Amino acid sequence: MNHQAECRTILADGRVATITATRRPRANRADVKCIVPGLPGLEASMQTVVRLARLTEPRMDSRDQVVLGIDATPAADDRRWELAAVLADRMARGIWTPACDSVTASGWSDNWQRGEVSAGMLHAGGAGDPALTHLGELTGHPHPGAGVSSARAWFPLHSGGINDSLAWVEVSVHPLQHERQMMEEEASISAPMLDLPMQQSVRQVLVAARHFDGQALGRWKTAVRFGHPRFQGESWQFALVMADRLARGREFIPRGRLVASGSSGAWHAGKVETVDARQPKLELILALAAPGDRVLLPLAWRDALPDGYLAALRSKGASLACVERIGWI
Repeated sequence: MNHQAECRTILADGRVATITATRRPRANRADVKCIVPGLPGLEASMQTVVRLARLTEPRMDSRDQVVLGIDATPAADDRRWELAAVLADRMARGIWTPACDSVTASGWSDNWQRGEVSAGMLHAGGAGDPALTHLGELTGHPHPGAGVSSARAWFPLHSGGINDSLAWVEVSVHPLQHERQMMEEEASISAPMLDLPMQQSVRQVLVAARHFDGQALGRWKTAVRFGHPRFQGESWQFALVMADRLARGREFIPRGRLVASGSSGAWHAGKVETVDARQPKLELILALAAPGDRVLLPLAWRDALPDGYLAALRSKGASLACVERIGWI
């Protein structure tokens, strides 16, 4: 049977909007679906917010799908609806039960994966509109961000134009409860800002790289974010694997950024292999290197490094290693 929940929110222009969440059997569909006719951007934003906020929940159950919708159109820069979407999703799945049937909430966050709330206000019975700074306050628990470990790594984003940069990928992990450890590993990894093929690629890379760790599977809920959600190539793979290893405490944290470029057809064996556009990526890394940066490149690039490249990196306070496998860094 479907289970439905509603949460109202007050938009920036004073209108009251209602977000409705309906739970139904998943049946091989997406775990979260958002329906806002004519506004695919808002649908994607709502889906991202809900999926990131789920990282800090005390349990995980991927058997149901939640469908969310909103009955009014917020302004393009209005994010006050975000908290209401998170709460409607939790009410529909029985994660949070308010003290009354009427709930009004407003608030937003740049770090839903850590349970943080900015300008949060919640009215769910009782007097007044208490401020809400983190999702743990809903149930009288500490800040859920204390149970989340996050790390970023950077990779060269090269297209041959003025937009070339070092892009970041961030991995946030939260320990799974013991009784959930036998669930499918890919179901525990969320990358909501990416299109479906890229989400699947991210899951496959992480699952394979964690297989190489031996004891890493079945232990984490994971959220992945990219600073640039649209790009081509496979240079991001090595950076993703290293961000995951940093977040899980498998690597030492450098003084500056960890910059990595590489891919692999065998992450399950820990292999680091080459990627295309070696020369422009090397030039970009050198141009943007900063003191304390740690640069990791495939071993296949070592003999092709330009003369003086290592010395030039060192003069900027950065260090370099060319590696054949993860775990040997």
